[in-house]
Parts: sequence; C-alpha cells; structure tokens
Amino acid sequence: MSPPTPPKPPEAPAEAPTFEASIKRLTVIVETLERGDLPLEESLRLFEEGVALSRSSQTRLDAAEKRVEQLLAVDEQGRPRTATFETDATGEDEDG
Repeated sequence: MSPPTPPKPPEAPAEAPTFEASIKRLTVIVETLERGDLPLEESLRLFEEGVALSRSSQTRLDAAEKRVEQLLAVDEQGRPRTATFETDATGEDEDG
C-alpha cells in the first residue's frame, strides 16, 4: 500500500492563489514532507513547490509591510505623510 499523497493545487489557475491559500498549501506540504514516507522524486517536487510558495508569500508580506509603514509614516511635525506607492504583490489588476 502506497502512502497517501497530499492534495495537488489546481491545474494552471487563472490567478495566483491568495496569501492564505498559499500558506495553507505550504502547511500541507511541510506536514507531508515531515512524515518522510514519500519517494525521493515526489519529495523533491513538493519541496520545490514549497520553496516557490514560501518566496511568493514572503514577497506579499514584504509588500504589505511597506504599505503599513507608508500608511503610518509621519513627518518631523508629527503630521501624517501621504505619498503614492505601487506594489504588484496585491494580485489586483489596476484596470479593474
């Protein structure tokens, strides 16, 4: 009897998964790899997927942190600073 395989992500999604979905998938991958009962090739595939999810999640966290810092920024007189900023990690399309 072969070990159970973790659920696979949807095939070629139209949009990148949400941050929460990425973290949930990453958790499943980590738990599966920790069991240690997968063949080497499957373990490597899951590890690669996990690294990609981790990197994209960190990029999103970095962008969110930058937004918060900009929203909370104040000038020398204690007045809120306002500035436009761009980030492509939100997953939202500028046109709609």
